[in-house]
Amino acid sequence: MQIGIVGLGKMGLNMVRRLRQDDHDVVVYNRSDGPYAEAQKVGAATSTSLADLMSKLSVPRVVWSMVPSGQATDQVIEELSSLASADDLIIDGGNTNYKDSVARGKTLAEKSLGFLDIGTSGGIWGLKIGYCMMVGGDSKYVDRIRPVLDSLAPPDGWAHVGPHGAGHFVKMIHNGIEYGMMAAYAEGFEILHGSRFDLDLNQIAELWNHGSVIRSWLLELAVSAFEKDPQLDAISDWVADSGEGRWTVAEAIELDIPAPVITLSLLQRLRSRQDSSFSGKVLAALRNEFGGHAVKEA
Repeated sequence: MQIGIVGLGKMGLNMVRRLRQDDHDVVVYNRSDGPYAEAQKVGAATSTSLADLMSKLSVPRVVWSMVPSGQATDQVIEELSSLASADDLIIDGGNTNYKDSVARGKTLAEKSLGFLDIGTSGGIWGLKIGYCMMVGGDSKYVDRIRPVLDSLAPPDGWAHVGPHGAGHFVKMIHNGIEYGMMAAYAEGFEILHGSRFDLDLNQIAELWNHGSVIRSWLLELAVSAFEKDPQLDAISDWVADSGEGRWTVAEAIELDIPAPVITLSLLQRLRSRQDSSFSGKVLAALRNEFGGHAVKEA
């Protein structure tokens, strides 16, 4: 089928490649034309603007946005909706807050436009193994793009999980769980690294992937990381967050549901960005004041 893709970042470009493997007719737009050569190599058509993209698609159009959440997504969808015709379908595959997707679905429906929010997981490995996709929106639009979803996902790798917002809500919780899992692995490997034994972390990560109850794709990625840099000497301990961990914690608080593991894993990411911790200084000062415990000079 024919589809427009907006955004040729690490995931967007690989999605184009995967769609072309199944001979879908893909028209792409990217703010800079740097990735166009790679898209053209697999037979995708390029466009010079969103208006040009829309002119190259047959009505009713399907356009999938894979740009960063927030202002970039808002701008793309606002412009697409101004260029669209009745029953065109706009898809947001980024990590948008689900509440924004609920509102966006309603707004676009009032303009007689379709909208799907599709939480998309798979990262840079999606080209090879497929993308796990969590789809929110009206079933008639889901049915329209079923061939695209089947091409992008591995077997049983996508599901229509509910109405507008549900796709991004499920992806948000998915990422919150990911935070907790990654933190547990990180803590475990730090204990191994700091132990009295001269342990081969790559060997252990590989071992645990064979029959262990903690085997996972994340652990496979740990094997890859330790193969490249056994002590991770080239990597800073500064850890970013996409925002979805924060939203998950906020949702847990709003629902009065305790989520201590996910919450603490988010706070650990925030701590990683501090060159030094003022709270740590306060703790050291208090220990010195009440017990005369030694402090280290800054």
